[in-house]
Amino acid sequence: MAEYTKVALDAMGGDNAPVEIIKGAVDAVNKRRDIQVLIVGKEDIIKEELAKYTYDKEQIEIKGASEVIETAEPPVMAIRRKKDSSIVVAMNMVKKGEADAFVSAGSSGAILVGGQVIVGRIKGVERPPLAPLLPTKKGFSLLIDCGANVDARPSHLVQFAKMGSIYMEHVMGVKNPKVAIVNIGAEEEKGNALVKETFPMLKACPDINFTGSIEARNIPYGDADVIVCEAFAGNIILKLYEGVGGVLVDKIKEGMMKSLRTKIGALLVKPALKETMKGFDASEYGGAPLLGLNGLVVKTHGNSKAREVCNSIIQCVTFKEQKINEKIRECIQKEKE
Repeated sequence: MAEYTKVALDAMGGDNAPVEIIKGAVDAVNKRRDIQVLIVGKEDIIKEELAKYTYDKEQIEIKGASEVIETAEPPVMAIRRKKDSSIVVAMNMVKKGEADAFVSAGSSGAILVGGQVIVGRIKGVERPPLAPLLPTKKGFSLLIDCGANVDARPSHLVQFAKMGSIYMEHVMGVKNPKVAIVNIGAEEEKGNALVKETFPMLKACPDINFTGSIEARNIPYGDADVIVCEAFAGNIILKLYEGVGGVLVDKIKEGMMKSLRTKIGALLVKPALKETMKGFDASEYGGAPLLGLNGLVVKTHGNSKAREVCNSIIQCVTFKEQKINEKIRECIQKEKE
C-alpha cells in the first residue's frame, strides 16, 4: 500500500460548506490512492454528507470539532477562544505531525493568524505570504503576496521572491523562473519608496532570476513567472483579475446568444472555446499556499466548489513529494549564514 499524504480538511469553512467541501474530498480520494483526507468539523453533519457517496473508507476519516469560526469574527480572538473550531483542531493536527497539510475555504484572517500562531513560521522567515497562481497567455504566474502582509518591508519582498522561485521550480516545474516586482513603469527609478528600496536588493540577489519591474498590464501576458508585491497591491491585482475574467466570460456568452446566426456559430466554436477557457481556470491548480510555515497550509477561495477543493487536496501531494518546506528552510538558513 502506498504511503498516504494526510490532508486535514476544514469541512465547515467557506460559502459552500459542507456540501462542496466534502464532495471535493471524495473526488480527491477517488482520483488518488495515495491521499487520506481527515475531514474536520461537526461529526453528524459530515457523516450525513459522506453517506451520499461511495469511496474507500480507509482514505477518509472524520475528526470532530464542535465550533466554527465565522468570516466576520476578529481572527486573533477567534483562534484564541474557539479551541475546538475546525480551523484550530485541523491546524493542531499539522503542528503535531498527525497531518501533512491543512486545506480550508474558511476565514482568511483566521487561517493567516492560525498558520503563524499554531503551525509556526520556519526559523528566519519574517512573514509568510499567500501565493495564488494567475492564469496567463503562457500558462501561469505566481502572485506573491496577495493578502497576508499589507505593510511589507523590502526584506520581506526579497524572501517572497526566493520562496516564490522555489515554488515555481519544484511545484510547477518552471526552470530558473523569471522574477519581477510590480511597479508603475519599467524604469528602475520609478515606484514608491518600498519598490525603490527593494529593487536593488532583488537585483543583487544571486539565487533568483530577477528581470526587473513588471507593470500590471503585462502580468496576463506571462512576462514573469513570479510576481512580487506587498499584499495591498497583490490583492487588488487578484480581485481585478477575477472580476475582469468573470465579465469577459459573461460578455462572450451574451454575444453568442444574440441571434440565430450567433447561436449556430457558438455551437461550432464551443469545443475550442471551452478548451481555451479551461486554460484560464485557476481552480485547476487548487488554492493558495501560505509559504514559509513549518507545515503546509492552503487557502482556497471562500466560494470554492468541489473541483477547487479536490485540486487543493491533490496539490498537497506534490508539496510533500518535493519537500517544499525543507527547501525553503534550506534557502532561508543559507541566507542567514
